[in-house]
Amino acid sequence: CRPRFDRGRDASKPMNTEQLYQERFNRYVTALRNEKPDRVPIRPFVAEFTAKYAGYTCQDVAHDYPKAFEAAIKCAKDFGWDAVVPNMVYVWTGLAQAMGLRYYGIPGIGIPHTVGFNYIEPSEDQAFMKADEYDAFIDDPTGFLYNVWFPRVSTEVSRIGEASTYRNNLAFVKGAMAMLTYFYAFGPQTARLRTECGTASAISGIFKAPFDIIADKLRGYVGLTLDMHTQPKKVLQACEALMPHLCHIGLATSDPNKQVPIGFWMHRGCVPLINPAQYASHYWPTLKPIIEEFWKNGRQTLFYAEGKWQHHFDSFRELPDRSIVFHCDRDDIFEAHRRLHDKFCLSGGIPNGLLSYGKPDEVRAFCTRVLDEVASEGGYIMDASAIMQDDTSIENVRMMTDVCHEKGVYSAGSYAPPTATPPADLPASVADRAKLGGLAGRPGPRVAPGVCCPWEEKAAQLPPITGDPAMVRRVWEEIDGMGNMFIWQCLLSF
Repeated sequence: CRPRFDRGRDASKPMNTEQLYQERFNRYVTALRNEKPDRVPIRPFVAEFTAKYAGYTCQDVAHDYPKAFEAAIKCAKDFGWDAVVPNMVYVWTGLAQAMGLRYYGIPGIGIPHTVGFNYIEPSEDQAFMKADEYDAFIDDPTGFLYNVWFPRVSTEVSRIGEASTYRNNLAFVKGAMAMLTYFYAFGPQTARLRTECGTASAISGIFKAPFDIIADKLRGYVGLTLDMHTQPKKVLQACEALMPHLCHIGLATSDPNKQVPIGFWMHRGCVPLINPAQYASHYWPTLKPIIEEFWKNGRQTLFYAEGKWQHHFDSFRELPDRSIVFHCDRDDIFEAHRRLHDKFCLSGGIPNGLLSYGKPDEVRAFCTRVLDEVASEGGYIMDASAIMQDDTSIENVRMMTDVCHEKGVYSAGSYAPPTATPPADLPASVADRAKLGGLAGRPGPRVAPGVCCPWEEKAAQLPPITGDPAMVRRVWEEIDGMGNMFIWQCLLSF
C-alpha cells in the first residue's frame, strides 16, 4: 500500500550547503541500492533543457561547454534536485571540430544553431570499418582504431600510406589537448554542484555494450545487420575482442569511491533492432560478463535502457541483486516495477512526451501514480524516460520536481537512517561478488587493455637502462596509457 507521504525535515531549520549535499547524496545512494531513503530522490538527466531554462541556445551549450556547465548549475540550484550529470550535453562539439569528426552535425555549422548536435550515421559503403576488416580489428582493436578508424572518421587525419600533413599533426595535438582540458574541467564542475547547489554528481564512468559499439561507430546499423546474416561468427569474435577493453575503460573512469554507478548507454540490443535470437547469441553473452566484472570490482551499472527492453527482463534478472539500476524509457514503468524491483533499483519512466506536450495537471497525476505504485517501497529515482532536450516544458519539469518534493516523502519510521556504504559492500552483496565469473578464464588479448605500445616492445628498442628500470617502465606505461585512453574515449564518448 502507499506510504504516508508528508513534508520532510523541518524547513524552518536552516541547513548549510554541505549538510544539504550529504542529505541528498545519502538519499541517492540509498535508493541506488534498492532501499528506502527518507524520500524519493529526483535526478533528472537534462541536456538541452538546461539551455532553454538558462537562456542559452543549443549551439551555446554544445559548442561552448562553460555555458553548459553554468546552465547545469542554474538548474540544479533553482530546482533543488538531489543529483544531476555535471553536463548532460556531453559531446563538446568544439572538441569534435578540433578532431574533424565526420559523424557529428554541429549546431550552427551545416545545421541550424537552434537544434542539438546530431549523430550522422554513414551509409554501409562508407562505414568506418569494412566488412572484410574484422580480422584486423580482432587482432588489435586499439591499433585498428588509431590506424584505420580514426583516419576515416576525421576530416583532418591522414590515412596509412598517405603523407602526413600539418593538419594531421594538429588534429592529434588539438584533439588530445581539448580532451584533457574538457575532462579536467569536470572536477571543478562537480565541486561546484556540491558547494553551490548541494547536489550530487549522478554517474561516473562510460560504458557501452560491445555489440552497440560495432553498430554505432564501426560497421553502422545496416552493415552490422548484414554481417549478422553473412558472418555472424566474425561479429561474435569482434564483440569478444572488445570486451576487455570496454571493461577497462568502464572501471578506469568509474567512481573511485564506488558509490555512484557507471553509465551504460544502451542503444541497439532491443527489439526491434535485433531479434531475440541475436540478443541471446551475441548481445547478452558479451555484455553480462562485463557487468559481473564491474560488480566484482564494487561498481554498479546504470542500465540507461533506451527503447523497449521488456523482452529481456528475464536475462537482466540473471545479474546479482543491486548490481544494476534499471532506467525505464519506452517500457511501462509499472510493468518494469513488477518484474525487476525485487532485485534492482528503478529510475525514470515519466514519459518525455508528457513532459514536453502534456498539461501540468496530467504530469502531476502521472507522477503521483508512480510515487504510489513504484516508489512506495523505496528503490526508485524520479526522472524522465529519456534525456530531456529543449522541447521539454519548463512548467512540466517544475511540476515533476514539486510533486516529488511534496508527495515523495516517506512517513517517519518507515525507513532506516542511511549509511555511506556503497551498494556492492553491503553484506549480501559482498558474498555474491565472490562467486561471479566476470571476465575470469577468458583468453587475454594480444595487446592488453589500456596499452598502445607494450613495454616489452619499447624496451627492446632502448639502450640499456641503468638506475631504476622499474621507474622507467612505470612512467612509460602511464603515459602510453593516456594514448590508449584518448582513442577509446573518442570511440565511446565523442
